[in-house]
Parts: sequence; C-alpha cells; structure tokens
Amino acid sequence: MNLAFSWDWLPRLLQGLGLTVELTALSMAMGAFLGLVLAVLRVYAHGLLYPLYLLASGYVHLFRGTPLLVQVMTFYFALPSVGVRLSPFVAGLSALTLNTAAYQAEYFRGAIQSVRAGQMQAALALGFSRLQAIRYVVLPQALRLVIPPWSNELIYMVKGSAVVYLIGVLELMGQAKNIAARTFRNFEVYLVVAMFYLALIFVLTLALRWVERRTRVPGLGVPGRA
Repeated sequence: MNLAFSWDWLPRLLQGLGLTVELTALSMAMGAFLGLVLAVLRVYAHGLLYPLYLLASGYVHLFRGTPLLVQVMTFYFALPSVGVRLSPFVAGLSALTLNTAAYQAEYFRGAIQSVRAGQMQAALALGFSRLQAIRYVVLPQALRLVIPPWSNELIYMVKGSAVVYLIGVLELMGQAKNIAARTFRNFEVYLVVAMFYLALIFVLTLALRWVERRTRVPGLGVPGRA
C-alpha cells in the first residue's frame, strides 16, 4: 500500500470541494428561507390559517421522515416519469434544499418558542401588529438563539451533500470515486478526501463559533412562548 499523495489528484479534488461548498451554501441559504417560513406557520398559523399549519407540518414530517438518499433518487430518477427532467446538479440541489428546510424549520420553531412570551405582548401593547411584532421583535431574537443548532445542520449538510455523487454530480465524493476507479488507490484517495472534509468542517466550526460569540445577547433565551 502506497500512502504517497499524488499531486495529479489535487486539481480535481479542489474542483469537487468547490462544488461541495457551492451545494452546501445554496441549499442552506434557500433552506433557511423556506425553513423560516415553515417555522412561522407552525407557531403562528391558527384559526383561519390552520390549513397552512397543516401543510407546513405535513411538509416537515415528510422530509424529516424519509432518507435524504431516497429524496435525491426521487428527484433525479422518479420525476422524469411525470415529465419533469432535472440535471444532476439541479436534482441534487433541490433534494438537499427541501431536506434541510424541514430540519431548519424545527430549529427556527424551537428558537421562536424560546423567546419570552412577554416580548410579543409588549410589542402588541406598543401598537405593533402581530406580523410586525413577529418580524421586528421575535425573529431578531430567535435568529440569535438558533445559531448553535443551525451550526450542526450546516456541518451535517457538508457531509450529507456527498450522496449526490450517486446521481453523477462530481462534488468532492464524486471526484474521489472517479480517481479511485482509475488509479485503484482507494485507501489513499478516500483518506485524502476525509482530510478535506475534516479541514472544511474545522474552518466552518471556528467561523460559526465566532458568529455565535458576536451575536450573543446576555439574558436572551428564557423559555416561554412568544
């Protein structure tokens, strides 16, 4: 077994790493927007808006209750049977986005419900509408509280994005599979890939800890529903 690193691999692995970062960043950003909408609906959609609560809850349970791999395969292999054809990248990105949105919705929901109930009451007493109170009072506090669990989701998505190599997306894992198939140096290739993932996650962890420290507000986070 030869553990020497072949520099010929580096350009392709770096290209794959760049695609991994792109997939993760896009899916997390779009998933955060959708997840925040779902969370607000799951907390505040009552009365006449109750059907929206049911739709949001059904979405969350569906995408949290089925494996990410099944979702990726469905987008790429099943949708063409109903006339919807997606490129491997778009299919993979769509599955990753919808999957992480369901998980982020629960993180946001927990953070919203951790904001003290008196915050909403005070905002309403000051003349805010309920929507304004949610937007300007509750959500700014909730978004600070959600950073630690959201950080876990980001790290999970970095690793979870590897499943899209199964539909032909040449992200880091896809490039590694191709290199290993050509060189038959499986151990060395996947060892290097593991080091790439470790380095990326280490950098992200440090960055997220810095963001968490910068946005922390003393006393914020007393349990109670807003």
